[in-house]
Amino acid sequence: MTDDELIDKCLQGDQRAQKALFEKFSRKMMSVCMRYAPDREQAEDVLQDGFVKVFNHLATFKREGSFEGWIRRTMVNTSLDNLRKKRADVIDADISEAEYLAGSDEKVVGKMRVEELMKLIQDMPPGYRAVFNMYAIEGYSHQEIADELGVTESTSKTQFRKARTYLMNIIGERENI
Repeated sequence: MTDDELIDKCLQGDQRAQKALFEKFSRKMMSVCMRYAPDREQAEDVLQDGFVKVFNHLATFKREGSFEGWIRRTMVNTSLDNLRKKRADVIDADISEAEYLAGSDEKVVGKMRVEELMKLIQDMPPGYRAVFNMYAIEGYSHQEIADELGVTESTSKTQFRKARTYLMNIIGERENI
């Protein structure tokens, strides 16, 4: 069944189509949620909340772009909403953990499995994780991140730089063990 057919049937209230839509996109969207949530349980909650929003706002999808992209954006926004609710100070998180000097060889990242790298990203302080995910993985500009998180563009750039430094230092420490 095509995305357009799924959308049409979901809009008609077809529960089998709703289940099919969820099954088609839930694995990919769970990986999006895992990048923002501190653990699997919270990621599952965000995934469920995100799909509730998808189904509630399905009629607003204009079918001009990628349906998967629209769902992904909904999941990212739901993840960010969750971060805001859970931690009002997400961007002002304690940064003392990441005040190391960068000194790792970036080639080390190429040796890691994707799962290992995603786990390291998930373990970052929340403020770093949000900006890192939005910029490096989702492709937001620093201005878009600033607008979305209610911070300055400079803060977004600084948080990304610190997140990158933090990540490279953790990777370097793992290589030296």
